[in-house]
Amino acid sequence: MTESTSAARPLKVLVYSDDRSTREAVRLALGKRPAADLPELEYVECATEPAVIKQMDAGGIDLAILDGEAVPAGGLGIARQLKDEIFRCPPVLVLTGRPQDAWLATWSRAEAAVSHPLDPIRLAEATAGLLRTRLASLPATT
Repeated sequence: MTESTSAARPLKVLVYSDDRSTREAVRLALGKRPAADLPELEYVECATEPAVIKQMDAGGIDLAILDGEAVPAGGLGIARQLKDEIFRCPPVLVLTGRPQDAWLATWSRAEAAVSHPLDPIRLAEATAGLLRTRLASLPATT
């Protein structure tokens, strides 16, 4: 790991689910850092759709992980809304109910999907890939 990586600002990851155990499973699977070459993560947890919209509108989120199984507002619909309404929307990863629901993730315009039950390795790999792409697209600060 380079010194610049360890000194970089934390990456803000929004985790949305109405189920506290799902939010916790995401945090535990990703830990402080999903890959050694990435800065540490800072989590913003949301249990309701209005909280997600408020956080995303405020900016500063590097990745949104949205539970497609959440009720009453599922993460797939929220993902599509975010992609429609936010200019240069950060990447979105959706958690689907089963692998066969990948087509719904495509409809939602999410950049990645991981199905329940959550596989920590697959979730970390998908998250790391999206965050690397996000970092590459941000303007360099000196």
